[in-house]
Amino acid sequence: MLNWGVLGCAAIAEQHVIRAIGQSANGRVLAVASRDAERARAAAERHGVPRHYGSYEALLRDPDVDAVYIPLPNHLHCEWTIRAAFAGKHVLCEKPFAMNADEAARMAQACRDANVTLAEAFMYRHHPRYARARELIAAGAIGDVRGVAAWFTFDLSGRGDDIRFRPELGGGSVYDNGCYAVSGARLALGAEPEAVTAHAYRSERHGGVDMMNAALLEFPGGVGATLQFGMWCDGRNEIQVLGSRGSIVIPEAFYYDPPAALRLIVRSEGRTAEETFAPADHYVLQVESFADSVLGGAAPAFGPRDAVANMRVLDAIRASSRSRARISLLGSD
Repeated sequence: MLNWGVLGCAAIAEQHVIRAIGQSANGRVLAVASRDAERARAAAERHGVPRHYGSYEALLRDPDVDAVYIPLPNHLHCEWTIRAAFAGKHVLCEKPFAMNADEAARMAQACRDANVTLAEAFMYRHHPRYARARELIAAGAIGDVRGVAAWFTFDLSGRGDDIRFRPELGGGSVYDNGCYAVSGARLALGAEPEAVTAHAYRSERHGGVDMMNAALLEFPGGVGATLQFGMWCDGRNEIQVLGSRGSIVIPEAFYYDPPAALRLIVRSEGRTAEETFAPADHYVLQVESFADSVLGGAAPAFGPRDAVANMRVLDAIRASSRSRARISLLGSD
């Protein structure tokens, strides 16, 4: 069993990840920490966690904690991942991995130097639909891939002082849900984009952050990915992979309320087939996969190299939307 510590009492931790670790076959939450000792105590009591700490440093000093989950605000991911690595803890860091690719690279290097496992918490990609979709693409079920389209949108505009409206803390939809769309396109294509062009709508009502984005990612071989992601529009949550002889549609691509039976829709040679997957909690699958890699000594399914690559694309989207220019990614490794 992997003994987990949770740095912070964010909603994602309390609503999903603490529960998922508790339901996993190979992990348990041993400790939770907050800068507010009472908040840590209350969270531990709610979730049946045996230990609680009034500082992140105190949790990292606990010798019985093997790994930490970091759901802190985006601007703190780099600092506390590096601190956790220095403390000898394995790290599952919430998305977006960092504020930029330079931070991401520093996090990856710190964990390599400390010989600890590091991964970014994109739960969606651990659902078996994605392995199946990649299998179908590789087998030529839809012919040659011609393009990808991804949507991840919802409306948070009515919220008041939401942390996602604070640019200094890593607010904005590029960081919040654009990271999913970029990750999904890269995962579906199994490749890295060569250039990015993006456009953003920013709202002064919401701290000046980007509330809506459209991006074009240019992949090798003339393949393009078009992405729409935002926090002030109608909700959509889907990936489409378009091929020369068919297509694959992944509904509820990035988020769903587990457990749920999910679908993969395959259109090929004029015929449509649906594959249905048994209910599975992608948060549980994520933490089990991470624990397997730590306990078995294997590389994680999606390691820090992938996280750094995703951040490079997010950096390019942000730069393009501000300069209104195409940003090349060639030679950025």
